[in-house]
Amino acid sequence: MDLEIVTPEKKVFEGEVQSVTFPGSDGSFQILNDHAALISSLKEGYVVYKDRNGEHEVEITGGMVEVLNNQVIVLAEGVL
Repeated sequence: MDLEIVTPEKKVFEGEVQSVTFPGSDGSFQILNDHAALISSLKEGYVVYKDRNGEHEVEITGGMVEVLNNQVIVLAEGVL
C-alpha cells in the first residue's frame, strides 16, 4: 500500500509500505494492505511504518489520517 505523510510545510514521506501504526486519539491502531476505508484523528506520538528496508518512525504533533483503496494519507499538524 502507498503511504504519504505531509505537513503544511512539506512532504515528510511517500512510498510503498507493508504496515503502518498510528497514535489514534482513542488508542493506537495498525493499517495493513486492503484495510477498509477509514478516517481518524491522530494525537501526538509516533507513526511507525514498515517497508522493505525495515521499520521507521516519524514523530507527529497530531493530525488526521485517511485510508482508501490501499492509499494512506497522513495530514500531520507538524513533525518533531
